[in-house]
Amino acid sequence: MRFGFTEDQLMLRDTVREILARECTPEVVRAVWEKKSPKTPYGTLAEAGVLGMTLTEEQGGLGLDETDAALPLEEAGYAALPEPIVEAIAALPVVAAHGGGAWAEKIAAGEARLSISIGDARLVAFAEQADVFLRYDGKKLYLAPREEVALEMQVSVDRTRSIAVPRFTDEGATVLAEGAEAAELAALVFDRAALGSALFLNGLSRKMLELAVEYAKDRVQFGRPIGSQQAVKHRLADALIALEFAKPLAYRAAWSVAVADPERSLHVSLAKLRASEAARFVAKQSLQVHGAIGYTIEHDLHLWMKRAWALAAAYGTEDFHRDRIGRAILNEA
Repeated sequence: MRFGFTEDQLMLRDTVREILARECTPEVVRAVWEKKSPKTPYGTLAEAGVLGMTLTEEQGGLGLDETDAALPLEEAGYAALPEPIVEAIAALPVVAAHGGGAWAEKIAAGEARLSISIGDARLVAFAEQADVFLRYDGKKLYLAPREEVALEMQVSVDRTRSIAVPRFTDEGATVLAEGAEAAELAALVFDRAALGSALFLNGLSRKMLELAVEYAKDRVQFGRPIGSQQAVKHRLADALIALEFAKPLAYRAAWSVAVADPERSLHVSLAKLRASEAARFVAKQSLQVHGAIGYTIEHDLHLWMKRAWALAAAYGTEDFHRDRIGRAILNEA
């Protein structure tokens, strides 16, 4: 059996890549970082059907699945897109199918943004941008509009991804499910979001590695590019290997989610753990290659590196996913 992306999937990737290259430049990301509120490609991605791609055609989407979304999410990471695209793609199928169709329509159209709060997660991401929160409190899965959620803003290492401690009430909430059904749907949304984060992290890693390679070619020391030094080559080669090992795990997890594989959660944890480890490693190697200039916040490397640090802890830390992998192995034994 040979796994490969279809021509249509590659065309969708190229479309997203072109949009982001044009409308999500490092200057745009930095402007969001500095709270200058520039125009992001969120609306353009919505017009292209990207935000609602996992909705059925009857729901106004493209009727695609997680394997179709894999490469676009990587491209979003490569551009460090400062928008909750992972959350939209992860949550919209559940929201639309369980009574939240009006919100799903707005989010898919780029007219609203969604954040996710599942279980004991203390923080919500994109808190300032969110118009509605998908919340699972252990009993109910519901949508809470922004005006009914009290937010205690926190300082984030990634300034493009605002975080807050939320306090939810039942006022104005749209209940999607309760009891066992709510738990099952919340677990599915969590796995989809963890998968999306893994793919986004792999895109971040690809960009950080590219920045390091470009710098190693351009930076001349003692009359020769530093990339000609064996120690630098080894760092870059190790970073590439880390990324290349992470990517197929994420693609496998995307397929598992798309076909409802019984081992879905295991495969998602493998993907998220490896993507987080790889992103932290690639960030470290890129920082070392850049040297002193890489430590200055004015350098673009920070836009990707700090997003990687933040996402490594999102939708399950590395310890969480190691524990889930271990429990799955022991249960199989």
